[in-house]
Amino acid sequence: MNHHTQHTGNYYEAIIILIVFLALLIYPLAVAVTNRKYKTWPQHRLFFWSIGVLCAGSALIGPLATLAHSNFTAHMLGHLMLGMLAPLLLAFATPVTLILRTLSIPTARKLTFILRSQPIRFISNPVTAALLNIGGLYVLYTTDLYLLMHQYLFVYSMVHLHLFLAGYLFTISIIYIDITPHRYSYIYRSIVLILALAGHKILSKTIYAYPPTAVPRAEAEAGGMLMYYGGDVIELTLIFVLCYQWYKANAPRLMAMADE
Repeated sequence: MNHHTQHTGNYYEAIIILIVFLALLIYPLAVAVTNRKYKTWPQHRLFFWSIGVLCAGSALIGPLATLAHSNFTAHMLGHLMLGMLAPLLLAFATPVTLILRTLSIPTARKLTFILRSQPIRFISNPVTAALLNIGGLYVLYTTDLYLLMHQYLFVYSMVHLHLFLAGYLFTISIIYIDITPHRYSYIYRSIVLILALAGHKILSKTIYAYPPTAVPRAEAEAGGMLMYYGGDVIELTLIFVLCYQWYKANAPRLMAMADE
């Protein structure tokens, strides 16, 4: 690594540390301020936010991120943390609800108008979100992009930014915990989720059988297995939450039918 690259890497780490610090600071500050005007914000949401931010941050800087540059299994662990676990935890923290609760009424209305716009409707469609999420992973691991991301910091940064945002977008398009202006049926979301999970499993097997460029076979096999089995807990959580919400939505009707 040359002198210029070292300096660039230091700037990158400083930016990530700053983002993590601000995220850990602003959320509880917003909670404290809004608790004076509204009912008390649930403490478990603050817990989910804090763990989610730290989870994403540890995948980008620190020992795991350093090891991920030279070890594919470590990279895959970071991928699960940044693209699956952190988005799920942050979704449980309902950040959009907190933002709207913090803003003034006129500003909150403007943000709500944006959230209801057609571009947001398009990208929040579960199919679009799944294509951005799973499709991006296929591009990363079946082309030379994985090799390039470890050669150029800008590519590295953009890949990880996409991984996180696509993972979060997919999560909130499947389970509606936060404010969601554009809602789709449970059947529609269930079908998309099943297909997306199948695509994720197929990709993990592809990585196992056909290692990405410059990845040793032993590391590819370990990474593929980690991707296959490591994602199970997060995927099962998505399935459980979606099914639970579906059951709750239909429970009154089922009780009414039972009383007839």
